[in-house]
Amino acid sequence: MSSNSEKARQNPSDLKVLLRSFRYLRSHWRVTAGGYLLLFIISVLSTINPQFIRGIVDRGIAEGNMPLLTRLVLAMLGLTLLQGVLGFFQGKWIEQASQGVAYDLRNELYQKLSSLSFSYHDRTEAGQLLARAMHDVDRLRFLNGRATMRLVEGLALLIMTVVVLLLMNPRLALLSLISMPVLLVQAYWYSKKMRPLWRAIRDQVSEMTTWVEQNLRGARVVKGFAQEKAEIDRFDEQNAVWFDMVERSVLIRALNDPAVVFLTNIGSIFIIWYGGRLVIHGGLTFGDLLAFTAYLSQLAGPIRMLGRLVPFITEAAASGERVFEILDAESEVEEAPDAMPLPKAEGHVRFQGVSFAYFGRRMVLKDIDIDAPPGQIVALLGTTGSGKSTIINLIPRFYDVSVGRVTIDGHDVRDLTLESLRGQIGIVLQETTLFAATVRENLAFGRPEASEAQIIAAAKAAQAHEFIEEMPNGYATYVGERGSTLSGGQKQRVAIARALLKDPRILILDDAMASVDTETERLIQKALERLMQGRTSFVIAQRLSTIRMADQILVLDKGEIVARGSHTELLHSSGLYADIYERQLRPQEVEELLEQREASLARDAKRLRPAISGS
Repeated sequence: MSSNSEKARQNPSDLKVLLRSFRYLRSHWRVTAGGYLLLFIISVLSTINPQFIRGIVDRGIAEGNMPLLTRLVLAMLGLTLLQGVLGFFQGKWIEQASQGVAYDLRNELYQKLSSLSFSYHDRTEAGQLLARAMHDVDRLRFLNGRATMRLVEGLALLIMTVVVLLLMNPRLALLSLISMPVLLVQAYWYSKKMRPLWRAIRDQVSEMTTWVEQNLRGARVVKGFAQEKAEIDRFDEQNAVWFDMVERSVLIRALNDPAVVFLTNIGSIFIIWYGGRLVIHGGLTFGDLLAFTAYLSQLAGPIRMLGRLVPFITEAAASGERVFEILDAESEVEEAPDAMPLPKAEGHVRFQGVSFAYFGRRMVLKDIDIDAPPGQIVALLGTTGSGKSTIINLIPRFYDVSVGRVTIDGHDVRDLTLESLRGQIGIVLQETTLFAATVRENLAFGRPEASEAQIIAAAKAAQAHEFIEEMPNGYATYVGERGSTLSGGQKQRVAIARALLKDPRILILDDAMASVDTETERLIQKALERLMQGRTSFVIAQRLSTIRMADQILVLDKGEIVARGSHTELLHSSGLYADIYERQLRPQEVEELLEQREASLARDAKRLRPAISGS
């Protein structure tokens, strides 16, 4: 961090993090309040219990009063049963509240991640987000539930027990509490040591989750390049780093736990010695000593519990910090407070003096001007890194322009609600993303209310209906994670059908033909010619057939439009376009001419066959 204040903001204290997590209990205040009320009652009953032992020994056994002994024993039994019943409801309600907190937190996290701009996801690893949404939230759940309940229970029992001990025998009580200050210092030392270590451990777990997620996603690439051994070795290195950190935490805990037990037991030793002397000299009854010992045993429980809870609270604070980092993240694309919905668009898209830089670094687009009237097809052509994908990402406002503005029907996209803007744009990206669901669910993703007839019509238009029907369960076939059970061409056609079903006014095709064969391309091309009518279309073009359809072709180089016009015009006016044509498009034209010639020869042969047979 560049300054101490910023560092402080990024690293809040444990107390601030914990208090913030407790605020989520407000939505579940009834069961929380009920649970803590029962906790207080149980603590009072626990404080009363040793007094029955005192009465049983001093009045029942010592005086030989059998009826009183029986009554006191039955009273103790009833008290124990009551504590058990109250403990059941206390645990149930507190757990219900903590699960509600986890539910709310995960929903809030998911909403936040969905609202954050592409730039945030560009900078953040998926494994980090998964670890925080699952493991870190679960630690906060336990903190808001049983951990805090045990902490409050321990403190309540501690205070009540100390008060009773002081009333019974102040000197003996003070002697039993001699180790308390040392225990507090020990707890502070432990927390200070463990907080940064547990944060580092959680971050390392996230790194490992990311590594596993990437390798599972890229399993075919790993196996295809025979890199299994190398990837296993790399993971082993990450795992070893995690192991070393955990080993350090285990060592610190191994030192802490015996120290807590030792300091706690010192009080018991002094009580037995000094209390025994008082009983021998008549300054204390045997019942008093037994009750005092029971109270001390009851006191040792909360002290030990506090010793066990301190490390967990430290871990939970580190987890809370990681969760709240996401919730506090600011999206670079924010909807304006007075944003208006985009009326039914005609589809007039304009770029006016647009420049753009990712994360405020070097400009990747410079002074872009585009005017695409409704229904026009704009083809974007250029070498890798020329800015084609950046242009189409600015239309649905995945990123905000650095300079200039993008308008639709005269409305600056920054003045529109994101839902209404993106609701009228259909997108087929180069990297097709399908969800682990049925074909039907994937097709209707942008329009869940679509009828079966509309879904089938879109699939037919994208030339996907035939192969879908041949699948085991047709449109109800489960396609697997990321559409892994479909070929590249099939996934692309499903993506095209998904965009078409949305019936958008503006269509964005990022090299949508990249993964289809020549025959499928021809079929999709015919469908697109019909479906692009009346829609403004931006196409990142790699195919000659797509370029020929365009009303205007924009040639980009290093983030600038260096030429614009039709195919014929650019062949004569743009050296870069002519070069791209010779290297990339001309071979397609030659291949197309050869296919046409072969088809013509096949037709001629078919026509001549009856004449030859007749002669």
